Amino acid sequence: MLQNNKELCRGIAILAGATVILTAIGFSVSAACGILVLFACVAVGAIHVGTEVYRYRRLQKLSTDLDRLLISGVPLPIADYNEGELSILANQVQKLTLRLTEAAEAVEADKKYLADSLADISHQLRTPLTAMTLTTTMLRTTELTDEKRMELTGELRSLLARTDWLVETLLKISKLDAGTVKLAKDTVSVKELISRSAAPIAIPMELRNQTLVVKCDKESFSGDLIWSAEALGNILKNCIEHTPEGGTITVTAQETALYTQIEVEDTGSGFDPKDIPHLFERFYKGSNASQNSYGIGLALARTVITAQNGTVQAMNGNTGAKFVIKFYKQVI
Repeated sequence: MLQNNKELCRGIAILAGATVILTAIGFSVSAACGILVLFACVAVGAIHVGTEVYRYRRLQKLSTDLDRLLISGVPLPIADYNEGELSILANQVQKLTLRLTEAAEAVEADKKYLADSLADISHQLRTPLTAMTLTTTMLRTTELTDEKRMELTGELRSLLARTDWLVETLLKISKLDAGTVKLAKDTVSVKELISRSAAPIAIPMELRNQTLVVKCDKESFSGDLIWSAEALGNILKNCIEHTPEGGTITVTAQETALYTQIEVEDTGSGFDPKDIPHLFERFYKGSNASQNSYGIGLALARTVITAQNGTVQAMNGNTGAKFVIKFYKQVI
C-alpha cells in the first residue's frame, strides 16, 4: 500500500527529515531536550501516518464501491460513510451517476422512438408509393381508353398530393421537435385565424355541401398566426372527413381573463370512446378513420398548440366530435 501511495510516502519522508533535523537541534541543547523532541516527532508522525492510512483505505473502498456501481449498478452504501468529506464525495458521485444513468436511458428511449417513427414513416410512404407504381404501370398499357387514362392520371395526381402533404407535415413536426422553429408571439385575432384556417378547405366543404358556422367576435390570443392556422386547419380537416354530406362544422370562440378558447364541433358520428386518449398520438388511426388518413394531422396540431402555451382536447359533443383549444394568457 505504501508503494502505491506516492503522496503518503512523500509525507513520511518529509516527517522523517523534519524529525532528524529537530532531534539534532534538540540534542544540541541537551540530551533530555533531544529525547523529548524525538518522542514528540515520532508521536506526531505516527498519528499522521495512521490518519493517512485510514483515509487511503476509505478511498480504496469508495473506489471499489464505484466500480460495483458502474459495472453492476449496485448503489453506493452511503450509510457506510460517516459524515465528512468522503460522505459528501460519495453522495455527489452517486447523484452524478444517477443523472448519467437517466441520461443514458433517455438516449435509449429516443433511439427507440426514432426507430419506431422511421418504421411508421416508411409504412405510411409505402402505401401511396405502391399505389403510384401500380398506376404508372397501368398507364403504360396501350389498350387503355382515353377516359380510363384520364381517370388513372387524376388518381396519380391525388396520390402525389397526399404524399407531398405527408412529407411536408412530417418535416414540420420534425422542425418543431428539434426546436428550430421560432414561433411568433403576436396578438392573433381569432376571426382572422379561422378565416385563414378555413380557406384551404373551402372547396372540399363545397363539394360535400357542408356548412361552416363561425361564432366569434373580437377574441384574440398571443401566438403565431401562421402556425396556429396550420393547427386549426388540421382539426377542421379532420372534422370534414368525419362529417357526412350536408353536415355542419361549428367554430365558437370565447375569451376570459385566463385564456382564449376555441371550440370546433361537427355533426358527424363522433369518436369511439376507446380512441379518444390516443387521437393526438402520431400515426394513430381511430376506428372511424378514413382510408386516406395518416394519423399525423392531429399530432401536428397538438405540437403547435402546446408550443404556444395552449392545450387541446378531443371529446364527443352534443352532435358529433368536439375539439376544445385553449390558449392561456399566463404560463401554466
